[in-house]
Amino acid sequence: MTDYKDVDQVEGRELGRRLGLSRRQLLAATTGMAAAAMLASPTSAMASNARLIPAPRRGIILYTVRDAVSRNPVQYPDVASGFKQVFEVLSQIGYRQIEFAGYRQNGNSEGGDVNNPDGARLLRSWLDDYGLVAKGNHGSIPGTITDTTLAAFDASCEIANILGLDHIGTGSDPTNSSYVADWDAAIERWEFLGDRARTMHGLKLYTHNHDAAYNFLLDSGPLDAMGRPTRSSGVRRLEYFIANTDPENVHFELDIYWGYVARHRHTAYTAPDGSTVESIFDPLALVQQQTKRFPLFHAKDGRRDTSVPNGYVMTPFGEGDIDFAGFFKDMGARGWHNPMWEQDTAPGAGGSTQSLDLARVSYDNMAALRG
Repeated sequence: MTDYKDVDQVEGRELGRRLGLSRRQLLAATTGMAAAAMLASPTSAMASNARLIPAPRRGIILYTVRDAVSRNPVQYPDVASGFKQVFEVLSQIGYRQIEFAGYRQNGNSEGGDVNNPDGARLLRSWLDDYGLVAKGNHGSIPGTITDTTLAAFDASCEIANILGLDHIGTGSDPTNSSYVADWDAAIERWEFLGDRARTMHGLKLYTHNHDAAYNFLLDSGPLDAMGRPTRSSGVRRLEYFIANTDPENVHFELDIYWGYVARHRHTAYTAPDGSTVESIFDPLALVQQQTKRFPLFHAKDGRRDTSVPNGYVMTPFGEGDIDFAGFFKDMGARGWHNPMWEQDTAPGAGGSTQSLDLARVSYDNMAALRG
């Protein structure tokens, strides 16, 4: 069943705030409007032309506008720079969610060094001022479990709670290895950290993935000279990781662009008997299997170009060839997920406003997405 409840509540609060209505006044008004709409169209609640990304869930990862966040305001005083001014511009465009990519800005920007608890409190005040909600951060996850690394992890969770994040994560794969033993080690580590994030800090731990995570796991013989498997049973690396981690402890952020790159690149494996087996990756099917393990997405678009190794070239959202309408319509739990627009290539040089200009284009296309 589609879960609309939390979407309706968030959109209702936003509408009430804009109109200056109390909760009771808003309830009366929207009840009347809903009744009128149902009389006009009995199937309006499930209309095929509904917005696929609700207004309160249109987001952006700040890596996309990293040029503006890191810009020196002394050198470029006439364009947005630093977190506060970037928040202001993104809010004016219409974004309501952001994902951090670390907490560093140019030292000359307002607030200076905000990569600390006091800085997080200042960032939170700016988020609140501009009607923005932070949903996650691409930080670092300990590669080993020691007293020192756990203290650093707990400190990052403290920052996340100050900022009001629901999720804490990383922009890297759990491991870059092809071998099942290394993925088993990553599973053990992520289970421990995910449980800690959940039970001690009230946070969901998530990993963001690139196309390599959807390549095939080397889990079958014959072994090489170092005793490592050389062939595959056909299980993809992240599929194995998902199947062997607890849904309560480990969550995922699918970068849709890299999912389609994987569909282009990782199309066959060498089976245990030495034969080559074709297998085409379907990122939508992956999400459909456990849709609520994917609370976050990178809504990154790409233009199809088979002349480049990745098979796609990054574009602003809505200007590429990825079928986002079909993806968001069919993945389940419609309206529940948190899509963050990302374009690695958006930043311009110096005082260019390119990334913020593209943020406006991409927001408009996210708002227009229907299905």
